[in-house]
Amino acid sequence: MNKYKLQVTGFSYKYFLNTLIRNKIELYYIQEEKNKLIIIVNSDDYKKIKKMKTSCKIKVLNRFGLEKYKYLVYKYQYLLLFFLVGLALIVFLSNVIFSVEVVHSKEEIRDLIYQDLEQYGLRKYHFVFSYNQKEKIKKKILAKEKAKIEWLEIDRIGTKYIIHVEERKKKKIDNDTKPRDIIAKKDAMILSINAKSGEIVRKKYDYVKKGDIIVSGTIKNKDDEVSKIKADGQIFGEIWYKVKVEVPIHYYEENPTGKKKKVFSLKFLNKTFSLELKKYQNYSFHDVNIFENQLLPIRLVFGEKMETKIIRKEYNIHNVDQKAIEIAESKFKKRNILSEKVLKKTLKDSKIIVEIFFKIKEDITDYRQITDLSLREDIDE
Repeated sequence: MNKYKLQVTGFSYKYFLNTLIRNKIELYYIQEEKNKLIIIVNSDDYKKIKKMKTSCKIKVLNRFGLEKYKYLVYKYQYLLLFFLVGLALIVFLSNVIFSVEVVHSKEEIRDLIYQDLEQYGLRKYHFVFSYNQKEKIKKKILAKEKAKIEWLEIDRIGTKYIIHVEERKKKKIDNDTKPRDIIAKKDAMILSINAKSGEIVRKKYDYVKKGDIIVSGTIKNKDDEVSKIKADGQIFGEIWYKVKVEVPIHYYEENPTGKKKKVFSLKFLNKTFSLELKKYQNYSFHDVNIFENQLLPIRLVFGEKMETKIIRKEYNIHNVDQKAIEIAESKFKKRNILSEKVLKKTLKDSKIIVEIFFKIKEDITDYRQITDLSLREDIDE
């Protein structure tokens, strides 16, 4: 039931109460205070009270039931309208393509794919495609460009399409049968030798210098040369590195949490007003201008907010080791780190310089053709 909570003030509020009783106004609640009266009535009786002639002032304190929601809608109608329009705009813009990027090192391949995407309708400022539509476009491009394209994937990230392409490469038949040795690419300690052909002349845990022969293409029987072949195989060795890294004493790092959302914002001067229910405490923001006034400092933008986690830490000589190792290890991406050891730490200005020794497992395979000159050098030795 719709009800109203009213406040009646004035010198004659007691007389007004008697008038209500005489007019058979149903009172659900009565509270008498100094110079005022608090009552609760239903909506029909409230309409009757509004028509009564009285010197008392009647103020609505609260509403209950459907009337309350009607009142709130009426009171905040412009804000609600702005919210609904903004929400509709967000939904609309989140289904529009604002960027198309083809990822490949060759410009001719990128241009080829851009042309095909344009032909099949995947372009900027058009609506996004469903999964099935996207797969159909992918199959059409692969069928059309089967001589040049091996693999293609279309990924949608928000309002952006990223197309990853792999060029079809013709298999090269290695017809080179010239005799050669397998040599060390770097100074190292041998960890493993996988020789498919050739004569192994070094063993595991031997120390070799750059250019030393590990698998020889010269096949010998005792001291006599039997034949010269193409040595083939793969050698892994332990390489040693000294790395210096700098760690700030007052360390600051900003990492994405993976949470993100679409946001519709109004930018005026240096202030931003965003239409969002829950705000991120820390975030990065990538936006696209929807509307910009050349005369007024106002912009309407649509973008993506990505939540970030802020890491602040104070480092010193005693607690810097782990962080320095993490930074140094990032320099050896996709390499097999066997061990590391902090050698020296130095304070300089507002940074700590850390020197770290690394043992890395690497492919040290290299080749050198066997020529008459190399044979003479072997004889001279």
